Amino acid sequence: QVQLVESGGGSVQAGGSLRLSCAASGYTYSSYCMGWFRRAPGQEREGVAGIDSYGSTEYADSVKGRFIASKDNAKNTLYLQMNSLKPEDSAMYYCAAAEGPCYWWWILLPEKYAFWGQGTQVTVSS
Repeated sequence: QVQLVESGGGSVQAGGSLRLSCAASGYTYSSYCMGWFRRAPGQEREGVAGIDSYGSTEYADSVKGRFIASKDNAKNTLYLQMNSLKPEDSAMYYCAAAEGPCYWWWILLPEKYAFWGQGTQVTVSS
């Protein structure tokens, strides 16, 4: 049974940083496509960052240069380092996993992911 548990969310002022973690279990972590997504109140869930089994990453334009996704296969943990945070980054953040190889045209599409964590809240104040 695939389980994903996020942590590291919180409240921070604009310009600050947070690091989210996603602990994974129940599957061959290293061979899955992993992603970070977020949903702000009243908005659709959007892709933030994706990372494939080799560690290659893809980012939404809104976070490029500010967010860094990484993973530690030995710890079965996915990370999202968020720097220069803006109020518009405030949202519930989720990690997700998709079985099999990643393809760049869908790595940031939430409908391609079958397994989801419960989310962690990030609030950025101005």
